Amino acid sequence: MMEAESAAARPAKWWGKLGPGLITGAADDDPSGIATYSQAGAQFGFGMLWTLVFTYPLMVAIQMVSARIGRVTGHGLATNIRRHYPAWMLYSVVGMLVLANVVNIAADLAAMGEAVTLIAGGPPHLYAVLFALISGLLQVFLPYNRYVRVLKWLTMALLAYVATLFIVRIPWLQVARLGFSLPGLPWPAAFVTTMVAVFGTTISPYLFFWQASQEVEDLRAAPPAASLSPLGARADADAKAALARIKTDTLIGMGFSNLVAFCIMLTTALTLHVHGITDIDSSAQAAQALRPIAGESAFLLFSMGIVGTGLLAIPVLAGSAGYAMAGAFKWPNSLEAKPLADRAFYLVILVATLGGMLLIFAPIDPVKALYWSAVVNGVISVPIMAVMLLLGARRDVMGELAISRRLKATGWLCTAVMALAVAAMLYTQLLASAA
Repeated sequence: MMEAESAAARPAKWWGKLGPGLITGAADDDPSGIATYSQAGAQFGFGMLWTLVFTYPLMVAIQMVSARIGRVTGHGLATNIRRHYPAWMLYSVVGMLVLANVVNIAADLAAMGEAVTLIAGGPPHLYAVLFALISGLLQVFLPYNRYVRVLKWLTMALLAYVATLFIVRIPWLQVARLGFSLPGLPWPAAFVTTMVAVFGTTISPYLFFWQASQEVEDLRAAPPAASLSPLGARADADAKAALARIKTDTLIGMGFSNLVAFCIMLTTALTLHVHGITDIDSSAQAAQALRPIAGESAFLLFSMGIVGTGLLAIPVLAGSAGYAMAGAFKWPNSLEAKPLADRAFYLVILVATLGGMLLIFAPIDPVKALYWSAVVNGVISVPIMAVMLLLGARRDVMGELAISRRLKATGWLCTAVMALAVAAMLYTQLLASAA
C-alpha cells in the first residue's frame, strides 16, 4: 500500500515543480507564433527547422536569467530596470513591449475566432469578442493560485500539434539532410526576415517579463521557509534547491515549446510546402489548407490547438504588459490581489485585452502587423537581454546568487545571435530596396 502511495506521489511532486517555465514556454506557441512557424514551414519547407534546435539552449539561458532575477530580487524586470537604469530606457522598452503585446493579442483573438468558425460556423468576430471577455474576466476575478492551475492544464492543448505528426508520413532522412542546410550566400531577404521573425517569436520580450513576474508571484505565495531573501541571498541549500527547480522548470518548458514549434513547422513543410502552398497569412488559414491535404483529423487537431493555445497566451500577453507598466510606475501588482486593491495593474490587463479585441475591427491587416511585431520583438529583445544579463551579474542586485559564468556566456551568445540576425535583416532589406 505504501509503495502505491509513493508511486502516486512522485508524478504529483514532479508536476508540482513545473510552473512559470512551463506556462511561459507553452505561451510562446500562441496562435500568432503558430502562424509564423506555419509560414516558415510553408515557404521554406525543411529549411527553417534548424532554427528551433539552435534557439533552444539560447532560449533556456535567457529565460533562466529572467526567472532568477525575479526569484532572487523579489521584483519583476521593469522594477529592476527602473531601479538601476535610466528612465528613458525603461519607458522605451515598456512602451514597445505593450504596443507589440496589444497587436499580438489582436492577432491571437482573430485567429481563435476564425478557428472556431472553421469548425462550427458563425461569425468569427463574435467568437473573438467572447474569448477576449472570458480571458479578461478570468484574470481579474480568479485568484492567482487557482488561475495558474488552469494555465498549466491549458498547456496540454499544444499536444494537438505533436499528434498531427502521427497523421502525416515523415521522411526522416530527408528531414535530417535538409533541415540543417542553409541557402547559399547572399541569403534572400525573405529568408532573413522570416528567420528574424522566428527568432523574435521564439525568444520574445513578453516571455522575459512574464516568467520573472511569475517567480515573484510564487515567491509571495510560498511559505517563508521556501523563499529566497530578496537581496544578498545566501547560496545555501534552500536557495540552491529553489534555483534547481527553476532550471528544471525552464528546461522542460522551453523544450516543450520548441518541440511543438518544430512539429508545426514540420507539419506545414510536409503538407503545404510540398503541395505548392507557400504563403500563409494566419494559423487558421494553415489549418484550413491542411484539410484537403492531410485530412479532417489533422484539420481538427490544428484548429482546436489554436483555440487552446490562445486561451493560454492572451493572459500571458496582457499580464506581462500589466507587470511591465506596474513596475515602471511603482504600482502594486499581483494576480493574487483583489481587483480594487491593485486597480491600475488590473486596468492595464483589461485595456490590453480589450484593445486587442477592438483592433480586430480596425481597417488594418492584423496578420501583417503581427508578422512585423514578431520582427520588432526580435529587435527590442537585444537591448532587453543585454540589460537582463548585466542585472543578473551584479552582486549588488543578486548577492551571492549572481548568474554563473556559463549562464552569462550563453546569454551573451543569445544576445549576439539576435543582434546579428537583426543586422542581417536590415542589410538585406536595404539591398532589396536599392535593387
